[in-house]
Amino acid sequence: MLNMGSSKSDLRSTIYPEPVDHFDHLPDPLLLLIFNKIGDVKTLGRCCGVCTRFHSLVPQVDNVVVRVDCVISDDDSDSSSSSSSSSSGGSSDKSRHPISSLFRLVFLGLVKPFQSLTQLISISSRRCTASSSLVEDDFEQNSVTHHSPTQVLKNFDEIKLLRIELPSGELGIDEGALLKWRADFGSTLDNCVILGASSVIQPIGNRTDLVEEQCGNGSNSLGDGNGETDNGSIPESFYTNGGLKLRVVWTISSLIAASARHYLLQPIIAEHKKLESLVLTDVDEQGVLCMNRVQLEELRVKPLSASSASKRTMVPALNMRLWYAPHLELPDGTVLKGATLVAIRPSEQPKKEVVGPNGNWVAAAFEEPYGTAARMLVKRRTYCLEMNSF
Repeated sequence: MLNMGSSKSDLRSTIYPEPVDHFDHLPDPLLLLIFNKIGDVKTLGRCCGVCTRFHSLVPQVDNVVVRVDCVISDDDSDSSSSSSSSSSGGSSDKSRHPISSLFRLVFLGLVKPFQSLTQLISISSRRCTASSSLVEDDFEQNSVTHHSPTQVLKNFDEIKLLRIELPSGELGIDEGALLKWRADFGSTLDNCVILGASSVIQPIGNRTDLVEEQCGNGSNSLGDGNGETDNGSIPESFYTNGGLKLRVVWTISSLIAASARHYLLQPIIAEHKKLESLVLTDVDEQGVLCMNRVQLEELRVKPLSASSASKRTMVPALNMRLWYAPHLELPDGTVLKGATLVAIRPSEQPKKEVVGPNGNWVAAAFEEPYGTAARMLVKRRTYCLEMNSF
């Protein structure tokens, strides 16, 4: 009977084998390699809830991506705060938290170009789905609240590569216009490259789709031609019909947006000593702020100089080189009207080549086809400008 029972048991185990967790057979370094390939903090937070082993390994991930999917506007947070205060008889809003904040960057236009573009947004009771909100304290996922990237990342101990993505670019531009920037920072601005165009013609087969930019005063083209011969120089109309003014606004606004992003990264850089690369960008790919290992260490050793008027890093005195083309046709058929490239460096730094063996930093700032546009523009006549610290 015992033998018969044993045979039945063996037969049952053969037909219905015990489930095998193949991850149990993977060594920890291989699991960490998988988690580093995942990167997304939202997905990693979910992995923490799978098992105790995953929960202990995820904090060791060194390549992390934080996607901020929800931004609460000033109006929303203000109305939430006021309604909460009135209902509690003037007591402080319990939902407010000085650390729990989301990036808020707003383009304020021509009237107040130097006004702050950032504000730390207190948490409101309004619900929205944010990537970063899914990683709770100690990686718990029992409830959804709003957290800043700083708070989300506090449970990661080994971060070396960090990428943060905002839901959109900060700078409002007219439909059809192009504006991209890239800035490198240490304790202050190291360099910034800005590429803009008043309108873009995208090739569609043998046809083109043209979206003309409308100026604030209702005029077109901004000096982008107007029948003048392109001899490599900026046409006279560029100075008289708002073209130069618009480019100045683009430049100032891009610098303010970059310095505001840099200011908000301080807590993350201070807390994560092993960081070797930090990128703060947006899904529109309008602006990219980059910091390498040397620049990160520089900020830790030499604290940044903050603007007294707003929450952003002080922009030092600058030397700028500008290139302009009324009409720039790229190899892929794309045409940039009023193409403008601005390369910016602090005045106190030694001059750096724009082209040549060590000078491709301007073209390298942008993905194609805009890297090609930058290389084409720097072959044109150069205009030198200066800007005071602000």
